[in-house]
Amino acid sequence: MTETVLITGANGGLGRLMRPRLAQPGRTLRLLDLVQPEPGGPGEDVEVIEASVTDEAAMRTACAGADAVIHLGGISVESPWAGILANNIDGTRVVMEAARDAGVRRVVLASSNHAVGFYEMAEAPEGGLPADLFPRPDTYYGVSKVAVEALGSLFHERYGIDVSCLRIGSCFEKPWDPRSLWTWMSPDDGARLFEACLATSEPGFRTIWGISRNTRNWWSLEAGEAIGYHPKDDSEVFAAEILEGWTEVDLAVPEQRLVGGKFCTGPLGRDQNS
Repeated sequence: MTETVLITGANGGLGRLMRPRLAQPGRTLRLLDLVQPEPGGPGEDVEVIEASVTDEAAMRTACAGADAVIHLGGISVESPWAGILANNIDGTRVVMEAARDAGVRRVVLASSNHAVGFYEMAEAPEGGLPADLFPRPDTYYGVSKVAVEALGSLFHERYGIDVSCLRIGSCFEKPWDPRSLWTWMSPDDGARLFEACLATSEPGFRTIWGISRNTRNWWSLEAGEAIGYHPKDDSEVFAAEILEGWTEVDLAVPEQRLVGGKFCTGPLGRDQNS
């Protein structure tokens, strides 16, 4: 049996990390991005589409014949409202409508910890904050991820599409600062999470933390484990290197005590990476 998985935002940071890890025999990866992804290499079954998630005609074409959609496209940092609205919110609406019209049975949506950024570390019960926390967004970007989740819920309830919303911490090859020791999801664990979402047997709607099995963690893995996500990596292997020259976490500092970190204190509408 073969399957076709459409990945939007395939040329972004997360998309590039997932592409080689999600490639497998019997699976076609249909890669869509504004910047044309690289064509398939040896052993890869790849289709490449250069388009925007806001282009309704292009998304209808991209979803045709797809078994699942992994939606990573959009703006990945805090930005002015107009761009967030067009790309993240309306872009997701376009993706969901195209998936529905094409009969796609499963959609995985990239949400973010910034949908719940104003929760505090101190609020975490034993086992960590659950993945279905009520939204407390920290930025326009965070608001867009709340809207992404709401659209996922709507299209599940009305049309029965299986929808997984991944409240991702930070997915990079390695953590880079003390906070990322808590938020890190290794690329290999990221692929394990996507595979678990693609393999769920019962249609549903769910939110799941996108994190590894970190020793330093305030987010619960329970929702992911319920669908077969069992992360293996732990940011603690990088702790000595990362913490050298840093002081201990100071919970009196908003950037260190809040789930959203510096997104909770930076100016609205301005790229937090600038």
